[in-house]
Amino acid sequence: MTKLQNFLKGLIKENPVLVLVLGTCPTLAVSTKLSNAIGMGLAATVVLICSNMAISAMRKTITEKVRIPCYIVLIAGFVTIVSMLLQAFANSLYESLGIYLSLIVVNCIILGRAEMYANKNTVIDSAIDAAGMGLGFTLALSLMAIIREVIGSGSILGYEIPFMQDFKISILTSAPGGFFVFGCLIALVNKISKGKAIKKKDFSCANCPSAAACGKVGACERGQN
Repeated sequence: MTKLQNFLKGLIKENPVLVLVLGTCPTLAVSTKLSNAIGMGLAATVVLICSNMAISAMRKTITEKVRIPCYIVLIAGFVTIVSMLLQAFANSLYESLGIYLSLIVVNCIILGRAEMYANKNTVIDSAIDAAGMGLGFTLALSLMAIIREVIGSGSILGYEIPFMQDFKISILTSAPGGFFVFGCLIALVNKISKGKAIKKKDFSCANCPSAAACGKVGACERGQN
């Protein structure tokens, strides 16, 4: 895989939200407004790039038994830095994201890339992988937010759209509407890729990014035997 392919895979083929179905909680929670979606996506991307690079650089010194706690400590440090910067320079966005900003620490996308890619590859390749996945996450969030804000609230980036104010579908700003839009986008990606992006085997315990941490792979294998 070339570096360009490594970067582009996160857009559709391995999109963390619409294909791997990771980070669902913040996706549904902050995608009611485009500004919040972009802010969350960029914050997660910065944390993802920094954590991937740090974990890749220290992959030979972190022992197998303590790798997950070490990953979480590193990620938490970068999340704290990003949170402090947002609170200082973009306080309104910081308050809008609320608890979901801190929950980046345990975001499956961050931990998944650390476990599946960063601890096995070079710093440069890990940074490229993180940038692609972060961009894919941001694009998925933004696309959901555009649909939900325009059709659900009749506005975009806080500015009202006169025509849409009379035809807005308010349910799209609620949880059921979020799940509906989420499902439609997953189906659209499946249609565009002709089913090649989404494979059933990718959703088994053996292919889960956090399988090694939760120990379910061993349990599944014992059950089959």
